[in-house]
Amino acid sequence: MKIHAEALLFDNDGTLVSSLASVRRCWTGWAREYGISAEAFGGVELHGRTAAEIAADLLPADVVPAAVARIEQLEVEDVPNGGVHLLPGTKAFLDSLPPDRWAVVTSATRPLAEARLDAVGILPKTLITADDVTRGKPDPEPYLRAARELGVDPARCVVFEDAPAGLRAGRAAGMTTVALTTTHQAHELTADLVVNDLSALSALVVAGAVEISVRG
Repeated sequence: MKIHAEALLFDNDGTLVSSLASVRRCWTGWAREYGISAEAFGGVELHGRTAAEIAADLLPADVVPAAVARIEQLEVEDVPNGGVHLLPGTKAFLDSLPPDRWAVVTSATRPLAEARLDAVGILPKTLITADDVTRGKPDPEPYLRAARELGVDPARCVVFEDAPAGLRAGRAAGMTTVALTTTHQAHELTADLVVNDLSALSALVVAGAVEISVRG
């Protein structure tokens, strides 16, 4: 299978990097601080959503701003503790792409996204974070914002995601979607293509367009 595109849009956590250890450590501590029961906390989807949306599901509205600032602080401070690492194939795949043909589109805040990306040596020319949009995934706004900044028609973009919320955002934006089974099982992911991780793919740039292939 080959996919042709003018721009590639990558989620970060669970797609380019794994931060699961850090996320679990920080959010579990955060929940304890705010007196959130294990039952309530376990019933909320964390992955692929903004901290503000998660906090709003668990806390009174007047507490949310401070709670969001607190989880951002905890997660940024935790980055040096070794909870973030590159997923297989990430470096080779990104290195094969022109800097102006791809972007990172994450539900994390800008300080947290930059801390995690810096820790693994990824320096995207275009980075869209929770601070840049009014509605996070599964709303299409983050991916549409990235396409606009790259100057590419959304229909000519490919979204790489590991979470159902992010894949819904990509589809709603009218983009081709590629799912990675790094945090969810294949049957939980609806996409045009499903692979284990980026090591399963190769990219060839021809006349400004990118041809994505599944390695044989």
